[in-house]
Amino acid sequence: MPHYVESFVAEPGERKTVEQADGRLREIYPWTAIKLKSVCDHLEFAIKREGLHLELIRAVLPQVPAAEVAAFVRATPTGATARRLWYLWERFTDKSLDIPDISIGNYVSLADPEIYYPGPEQRYPRWRIVNNLIGNIHFSPMLRRLKRLLEWEQAGLAEKCKQVLDQYPVNLYQRALSWLYSKETKSSYAIEQEVPDENRTGKFTGLLRASGEQDYFSEKALCSLQQAIVDPRFSSKTFRTTQNFVGQTLALGMEEVYLVPPKPGKNLSFLMEQWAKVSGALATSSYIPSVPAAAIVAYQFVFFHPFLDGNGRIHRFLIHHVLTRRKFGPDGIVFPVSAVMLNRPADYDASLEAFSVPLKERSEYTLTEEYVMTVTNKTLDHFRYIDCTVMAEALYAFVAETIDKELPRELSFLRCYDVARAAMREIVDLPEPHANLFLKLALQNKCRLSKKKRSIPQFEKLTDTEITDLEDAIRISYADHMPELGDL
Repeated sequence: MPHYVESFVAEPGERKTVEQADGRLREIYPWTAIKLKSVCDHLEFAIKREGLHLELIRAVLPQVPAAEVAAFVRATPTGATARRLWYLWERFTDKSLDIPDISIGNYVSLADPEIYYPGPEQRYPRWRIVNNLIGNIHFSPMLRRLKRLLEWEQAGLAEKCKQVLDQYPVNLYQRALSWLYSKETKSSYAIEQEVPDENRTGKFTGLLRASGEQDYFSEKALCSLQQAIVDPRFSSKTFRTTQNFVGQTLALGMEEVYLVPPKPGKNLSFLMEQWAKVSGALATSSYIPSVPAAAIVAYQFVFFHPFLDGNGRIHRFLIHHVLTRRKFGPDGIVFPVSAVMLNRPADYDASLEAFSVPLKERSEYTLTEEYVMTVTNKTLDHFRYIDCTVMAEALYAFVAETIDKELPRELSFLRCYDVARAAMREIVDLPEPHANLFLKLALQNKCRLSKKKRSIPQFEKLTDTEITDLEDAIRISYADHMPELGDL
């Protein structure tokens, strides 16, 4: 899979950095400044200048003969990069070089903490290496310390959320929660162009309410979750045992494939087992900020696609699950991020395509007329070390818009309801169901009741003057929301 940076030499050349359209960097060096003779020289350059491209190192380094690696290490036995290569070669090959343990010198981090967010530290005295990956040597999501992520981290989004909620009465906030849970449920289904029935809506809403009360990272818990939100005929008791894919039918016999998930069996089992361990730690520890932690957990899940149905909804549920367990925001709050994703489909798609597009370019498969896919090349290593930086940045933006716009708008809209109902009572004291129906129908038609609706039995006793006055009261109450009423 492509790394976030590639390095080139140019003749005669000048040192420069070029940011490409996809956000990746191209570093160009004068040919006179770079003298690389061996594979180890290239790997040393890569680790020093480009960070850890573990998938590439895992593919290349074990093929370098032990004697060559040992000679390279002996040349600078206490050098930081030489020790990293030594450590990685022995861990990837499960063999030992004929080099004694290091007895002096400082420990060095495997992943440069100036480039990457570090995970929990494990010290290895043989190499005086600190393994600070988020996961482990065989599976670890990567998260780079981009300036944009650091700015989001310092933006105080959780505190902003509290400030928004403090502007409204507690009883209004409590009522708003029910609406927010319902909206998040419907938006999550709508992203996949589905309209759930009342039973599945209720189940998913209930799951959101209780999202922080248990661990959802085991196969059993995820299957239970999947069974609650999909059609019972397509629910699962285990992770999938067949190859699936995400795509779109363009015409009969023409399928556009967007995502080729890992193969079933050993590949998927390994990835989900490792994902569960990393996700459990991210949900309960603070070494990664809450929003990027949620992005790592949720996006890896959807890329692995362990079920035949429901993966997208579970992916978005897991965002709430992690944020809730990390206590990001006041107790009970649900961020309607799915509504923002639904309103910003290009940004949401881009966050998924940052991984899925280059993955598809490296996946070889056959697809029958019955839409049975068979992946014919090895792809496991593509999934071991997913760079989740783009996904974390996207989720920060979705959460920020939720706090800055979506949440205040929903709370303000609900407060307008109270104002409108009080104003309506001053005109005529309708029975509660009739008043709510009048308000709903009026809001759906920009604060006017259509001629057809005026004649329904619930309103037949109202005079034309009363109806007009009720419409005016609603329009005044919702004046700040007039542009949105056409979307109701």
